[in-house]
Amino acid sequence: MTSTLIDAERTDILDALAKHRHFLRFTVRDLTDEQAGLHTTVSELCLGGLIKHVTAVERNWATFIVEGAAAAPDFESLTEEQIADWGKEFQMQPGDTLAAILDAYAAVAAKTDQLVRELPDLGVSHELPKAPWFEPGARWTARRTLMHIMTETAQHSGHADIIRESLDGAKSMG
Repeated sequence: MTSTLIDAERTDILDALAKHRHFLRFTVRDLTDEQAGLHTTVSELCLGGLIKHVTAVERNWATFIVEGAAAAPDFESLTEEQIADWGKEFQMQPGDTLAAILDAYAAVAAKTDQLVRELPDLGVSHELPKAPWFEPGARWTARRTLMHIMTETAQHSGHADIIRESLDGAKSMG
């Protein structure tokens, strides 16, 4: 019985991740590399940059599930230059292509999905990395971390909808 519940939970997690990833990818359908790099709102966000960011977020948090906070940078010690470099992941850089960005996202998603299927215990937890936005000593389970990945993906899918609609009127829904 317990095994059945665990399998159902893993299936639910995989289904939710797939749904939110689909909507994010759907926002860039039929776009050129140039269009994926356009800033269509007052924000510095662009569609290609959002997908690059979500890819990095998912990769980093999946690594956290396995390795803990040691895999994350010490956010409290980052220099202004390091923060500026980090911000570049929100942008299309020279040489970036939408196809390559989507391929990288698919590869990270496949690794995360494999982790969800194979991790012995979704209740395994690690102390969060040191960062001004985390309570000192707080811990997240693998389950909680996967929910965070889903939340990030869903939130940025919404941002992508606004950017895409501003670009050419296309909508993901409605």
